[in-house]
Amino acid sequence: MAVSEETFFLDPAFEGTLQQQIQSLVAEGILSGRLRPGEKLPSTRRLARHLGISRITVTLAYTELLADDYIISKGRSGYYVSTNAPQPRLSGTPVRDTGCVNWDHFIETRFSDAELFRKPADWQDYRYPFIYGQADPTLFDHANWRLCALQALGLRDFEAMTTDYFERDDPRLVEFIARHSLPRRGILAAPDEILVTLGAQNALWLAAEVLLGPKRTAVIESPCYPGLRDILERRRSRIVPVPVDEGGLCVDKLPEGTSTVFVTPSHHCPTSVTMPLDRRRALLDRAAAEDFLIVEDDYEFEMSFVTPPSPALKSLDKEGRVIHIGSFSKSLFPGLRLGYIVGSRAFIEEARALRAAVLRHPPGHVQRTAAYFMSLGHYDALIKRTARAFAVRREVMSEAIARHSLKIAGQGKGGSSFWMQAPDGTDTLKLTERLKEDGVLIEPGQAFFPGPDRRREFYRLAYSSIRKERIPEGIALIARAIRG
Repeated sequence: MAVSEETFFLDPAFEGTLQQQIQSLVAEGILSGRLRPGEKLPSTRRLARHLGISRITVTLAYTELLADDYIISKGRSGYYVSTNAPQPRLSGTPVRDTGCVNWDHFIETRFSDAELFRKPADWQDYRYPFIYGQADPTLFDHANWRLCALQALGLRDFEAMTTDYFERDDPRLVEFIARHSLPRRGILAAPDEILVTLGAQNALWLAAEVLLGPKRTAVIESPCYPGLRDILERRRSRIVPVPVDEGGLCVDKLPEGTSTVFVTPSHHCPTSVTMPLDRRRALLDRAAAEDFLIVEDDYEFEMSFVTPPSPALKSLDKEGRVIHIGSFSKSLFPGLRLGYIVGSRAFIEEARALRAAVLRHPPGHVQRTAAYFMSLGHYDALIKRTARAFAVRREVMSEAIARHSLKIAGQGKGGSSFWMQAPDGTDTLKLTERLKEDGVLIEPGQAFFPGPDRRREFYRLAYSSIRKERIPEGIALIARAIRG
């Protein structure tokens, strides 16, 4: 690797000759680890021209560095950092926080205190990873995704990859959502009623920013998606948790003065239960009678492999009160960070303007690659393959859970996880740490509960990232740890 001359700068305050300063620049670069053994240094001519000094000055400095074995000369090839040069004085990243800045004084809002389950970065090294939301490399279609990415890099798609869409989206992807994804959910929408987002999390944030303020009341499910709870708490709105039963959100317990209801009717997070049709209609009737809006997070509807998916709440909406959120991050892979939000033109116009002000739009190349992958049929093939694999894993896990007398607290028409309940008095945070010693990863349920009453006896077991043959032994370890 060649070191650019542009990384060298003269300091007018340096006490010494120009030759000494150049020697110091190179030596300090080596001692700090910035210049590494084997790297090629700028030629004397280029460095002298860059610094605006005589070439002989640079040559004399390099000669001294050669004598001290900091650098070596390879004939006409040039000068290189010597493998015998002194080792860097510092290892790792230098500490730059001097303590002079009182960050507690300057930080106006805290975002780092969110209570989330942190998946270990080395989760793949665990033998029994019962964790949610990770892609299974044995199921994903690497070859066709790569081909679609290469196609999106072609000259024909140069504008789609490089242009600044500003507030707009890739028309190919929007067309696929409008003509393929939404009709499968019973939803008809025009392009100006669709906004592409950086996943469902970004869509929820946009909805909260546009719809809520300090005087508005937001209803969330209990338990709920932790990311949504944290978003709403930042808005400083009045948050009212409403319990969930075997039919999803208890509509009869909605408080008066509700502004917006956030709900996961097709696949509740985290219990996986599905809201029946009559309760969906009851929710829409109350929204019309009491004049509030509904934000529907329709994640994982593709994984309804036990029975066909229920119609989306948005498909039953006759007044435009439902804002529908979908995501490709769960069905493709979480690192994709690609989703969409569907709503009335007035709402989408504001959400589009907010997105443009914050991040412009999701990367064009990512949008076009996803559009090709979906329109060529690879997406549907992946969904079918994943659903078949998940159905088998679900059956294996269900049998193992029953064999060891563990309690399922919630399960739906498919999905990729079970919501579990340990015996009273069990602290699943401590259980999680204990199980790591046996190579088992589970998700404690505390983070899913809003408000001060964080239930500790619940936990989630996912089967999206674990091999089916390891499921029985992993469940046995969980049961043994709970009994212990």
